Amino acid sequence: MDQHPNPAPASPDIRTDIAIVGGGLNGTALALALARYGHAVTLIDALPVETRADPGFDGRGYALSIASVRLLQALGVWPLVADQAQPILKIRACDGRAGQGASPLYLEFDHAEIEEGPMGHMVEDRVLRPALLTAIGGAGVRHLAGETVVAQAVDDLGAVLELASGATIRARLIIGADGRASPTARRAGITRNGRDYGQTALVCAVEHDLPHEGTAWQLFLPHGPLAILPLTGNRSSIVWSETTAEAARIAALDDAGYLEELRPRFGDFLGEIRLAGARFSYPLILTLANSFIAKRLALVGDAAHGVHPIAGQGLNLGLRDVAALTEVLTHARRRGDDIGSAITLAGYQRWRRFDTTTLALGMDAVNRLFSNDNPVLRLGRDLGLGAVGALPGLRRRFIREAAGLTGDLPRLMAGQPI
Repeated sequence: MDQHPNPAPASPDIRTDIAIVGGGLNGTALALALARYGHAVTLIDALPVETRADPGFDGRGYALSIASVRLLQALGVWPLVADQAQPILKIRACDGRAGQGASPLYLEFDHAEIEEGPMGHMVEDRVLRPALLTAIGGAGVRHLAGETVVAQAVDDLGAVLELASGATIRARLIIGADGRASPTARRAGITRNGRDYGQTALVCAVEHDLPHEGTAWQLFLPHGPLAILPLTGNRSSIVWSETTAEAARIAALDDAGYLEELRPRFGDFLGEIRLAGARFSYPLILTLANSFIAKRLALVGDAAHGVHPIAGQGLNLGLRDVAALTEVLTHARRRGDDIGSAITLAGYQRWRRFDTTTLALGMDAVNRLFSNDNPVLRLGRDLGLGAVGALPGLRRRFIREAAGLTGDLPRLMAGQPI
């Protein structure tokens, strides 16, 4: 995994089938998937390769669903990360309060209740990023690293992107994978709806004395959820949501003070905890593009939708976009259709927008319900979690939802070739 592609030098005029703007995980995965299915792809990444390939831990780990793992297997990426992936064998969700630990009434999902194996795997960003860079290096993707788009234009025949370096890219389709603020979407006139949660996610990794046994915890604390997600070894990834003001206070503390704030919320069920790397913080907002498409343009990942991390579905949603758009564009190409036409792109929007919006609003409702200390609501939540746990059929349905096995799955996420 130590080999990375050299960025292709920008020429004055580059012609390609598809230009992807944004070199994060979704943009890179999409470039790889499209190239694997015969499309000529140019990936424009504002960051240098050295930054993307840096193995330093940046605080992020991803709970990849079974469906997302299948996609990575289909793209040849999974063998590069499998030995550093931690299977998720159980998920436990319950109310909690600092200093009091988890409620005894919790909802437990066990992978043994489905036939497909672990419900997912935890993979650290520092592992997945280099693996995707290695994969695109051998797939024929033209990778323009350290480049930014300064202008874009479209017409009935194609699209043109102007880069800060002076190069011009001519493509049949632009894909925006450039994050929640998506300049690509903004330049296309796509507006957004959403809201600021008034919360910030404090993110870190911790070492602990006792084994986590592959169990992921979601503790619903009064000011926001605390996710404790198993990593390889006796380590866990922490995604700790607090009010913006409280998060700023905690983030300003030294490591010892930070741990003193975390310990009463975390509890002692894994023994003593210690920081295992740097600490990070990310503001939490809900943002949904009012359209996932425009003329000769499509959006994927955070450029289309930014959701609360309460269920760890952000990257999984983005990878569903990747698989669905790859399938739509590949079928269009095989039929001899214009991959950038309004009819082709409408098929992608029909597939993904309703599903994504429904999940995003559902996570928003869960966060509203659980991020408070109302005693009546706490009792109702505890009883509700206990009731779901007591009904095997309903519990199994939730497990399959968490594993990404429900809904209209793209073929790559169902383990099938396009």
